[in-house]
Amino acid sequence: MIVNRRDILTGIGALALGAAGYGAYSGWFHAVPLSSPGGSGKAHAQDKVDPAKLLEPPTLGDRVLGAADAKVVIIEYASATCPHCAHFHRETFPVLKKDYIDTGKVKFIFREFPLDNLALAAFMLARCAPQDKYYPLIDIFFEQQEKWTAGNPADELFKIAQLAGFTRESFDACLKNEAVAKGIHEIRERAGKEFGVESTPTFFINGQMLSGSQPIEEFRKIIDAALAA
Repeated sequence: MIVNRRDILTGIGALALGAAGYGAYSGWFHAVPLSSPGGSGKAHAQDKVDPAKLLEPPTLGDRVLGAADAKVVIIEYASATCPHCAHFHRETFPVLKKDYIDTGKVKFIFREFPLDNLALAAFMLARCAPQDKYYPLIDIFFEQQEKWTAGNPADELFKIAQLAGFTRESFDACLKNEAVAKGIHEIRERAGKEFGVESTPTFFINGQMLSGSQPIEEFRKIIDAALAA
């Protein structure tokens, strides 16, 4: 893949503006930070956000794990290139899934909050994949984060995408999909403006904010209290 300076600048400009021009995706394979979501800041000091507002699905829809009628809903905002997010998904999430999601106690929703171009590219691939491949791809992105974010990210991401059935043609088409890129950008912007998300990972447990890669014990405290209420 040939990447020139013009492609890189075009791609970065489109991402920062959340506007047209997403097709110059070759420039995304550089870990260029995205601008911070704007907003009034009114949600930043809140420990709890209206759960009904949080549950309003984005334009792209939500990818959900667990029982639809679970008493507790956890929404995570994360970036595919965030080391703390990877730590959570490697160390804490398997226990959370086994004890609460798989048992029908918790409904889990992952929402994309890319911190840079590489994370956006990875999330676009997950969104373009069949729905049953979404969470397996997210898992691999975190498990192999150190590998695919180094060296040649374009080649490494393609290798991962092939596991979900992507061809070179569908891989390229996905990363040129303006609607998917804009949809992810909208999720990130709303999280910052309305819900006060400023870092990753950030979780909302029935609306209660929990920031950082917390151990399972911190999740148990909030979840068990909500289940007992």
